[in-house]
Amino acid sequence: MTTVGEFMTTRLVTMDGNDTLTAAAQEMRDSAIGDVVVTDGDAVLGIVTDRDITVRGVAEQRNPDTTRLRQITSTELITVSQHDDAVAATDLMRTYAVRRLPVMDDGRLVGLISIGDLAVEREPQSVLADISADEPNN
Repeated sequence: MTTVGEFMTTRLVTMDGNDTLTAAAQEMRDSAIGDVVVTDGDAVLGIVTDRDITVRGVAEQRNPDTTRLRQITSTELITVSQHDDAVAATDLMRTYAVRRLPVMDDGRLVGLISIGDLAVEREPQSVLADISADEPNN
């Protein structure tokens, strides 16, 4: 059995729920990533992606300089443990139609697993794995 902890991402970028959409977009650009984990202290509120900023922020005509991440973050968070089976993580993503899952250990954020991580691990010859394993081109 392959566990989530064997290939989860541990280099996380977290931002406070009171940070702005502009700050999150700049962090994503500077870190060459597509998401940030939104927190309130030690509590994980959710994940905001570059797509969330576009669809829930800009397309809704929210001011990115004053809109807070907590205003566009989905609060129904699906998480996994680093000891969970990778197949179970895949099933959760499929069931809940999400592409990323925070990895929690005793209520503490320890990693993140994405659909790309799963593709690289489980289907290394797939197009998604090839794209996911490549360096960002932005």
